[in-house]
Amino acid sequence: MIAVKQTGHSDPFTFDVVIRESGSETHHRVTMSRADYDRLTNGACLPDHCVEAAFRFLLDREPKEAILSSFDITVIARYFPEFEAKLPQYIVAVPTGGGS
Repeated sequence: MIAVKQTGHSDPFTFDVVIRESGSETHHRVTMSRADYDRLTNGACLPDHCVEAAFRFLLDREPKEAILSSFDITVIARYFPEFEAKLPQYIVAVPTGGGS
């Protein structure tokens, strides 16, 4: 299970992420600029859903323990160049109005 909580709403956005699986959990702090959010999602989802999608992408490629504890979302593309092209496949369409 991936739990994402947006903790900062100014630019950059900040998120606390907890991944629970196999009886253990990891904790992560992620930042994402408004410009990166707009570029990555084109308004297709809320910021916390974008971060959740990014973690689902990561978990398909590495164990939760290998994910950095603190990073900016743009760092993912340094390790996985296909990240930005593949991210839309991981985004669950959720309206951007209201919510988080």
